[in-house]
Amino acid sequence: MNRTEATAERGEKSNTAQLLGRAGMACYGVVHLVIAYLALQVAFGDNEQADQKGALEQIGSTAFGQVLLWIVAIGLVAFGLWQFLMAATGYEWVSGGKRTRKRIGAAARGVVVLVLGFTAFRLATGSGGGGSSSQKQQEFTGKLLSLPAGPALVVLVAAAVLGVAIAAGVKGVKQKFLEDLNTSELPGKSRRWVGWLGTTGYLAKGVVFTVVAILLAIAGFDADAHKAGGLDAALKTLAAQPFGTVLLIVVALGLAAFGVYCFAAAWAHKR
Repeated sequence: MNRTEATAERGEKSNTAQLLGRAGMACYGVVHLVIAYLALQVAFGDNEQADQKGALEQIGSTAFGQVLLWIVAIGLVAFGLWQFLMAATGYEWVSGGKRTRKRIGAAARGVVVLVLGFTAFRLATGSGGGGSSSQKQQEFTGKLLSLPAGPALVVLVAAAVLGVAIAAGVKGVKQKFLEDLNTSELPGKSRRWVGWLGTTGYLAKGVVFTVVAILLAIAGFDADAHKAGGLDAALKTLAAQPFGTVLLIVVALGLAAFGVYCFAAAWAHKR
């Protein structure tokens, strides 16, 4: 192990890094709880922006919420940095290809969470946080479509997102997330609840990612960036389907379950 790797490992295992990372994971859970609330609003007919940015705006909508938004912003950045440290030296409780996959997943999660954290900072300072997830997705899709073989590239991205959706579903059904938790640190009956919350949460995220993938695929096949969409469009697409209200309520409860799961995972995550 070289000096850089040793320094990274000490950082990942230090009490400070653990404390900040776990607190940040709890903040990530808060964001999912608010997204679930916004999804319920959509299910009952309100035209909310039901994505991460909308959740952050909801958090900061009151005077107390502005303080909470700063806390969430700091927590999300801490969680993102912790994920990068985990990507560098974490998951020592598994080996081989499984460790590599977990580290790649942590790195990807770190990027997503850091972007979300910086969006929270921009909202907290009043400088805005960019457009909705659907607007950003459409801008990204438009740039891809402008490239040679652009429609094919968009369809490939859709396939990649579908792969993420399938992975989330499998992780939930097989409860692979429990591999990363010290379940012995959880009180007796709560272990079963954590498994149920994680399974429900990952399945809900799998459904949402699947809809995002479908929207991207349609945009690719039709060469129309406006048919793409992010989390906000995915939830509203679900609401527009037959029995969409019931389906969206179920997904919203699943996202809420994931939010609660994040609190337990923050407490019991392995070092």
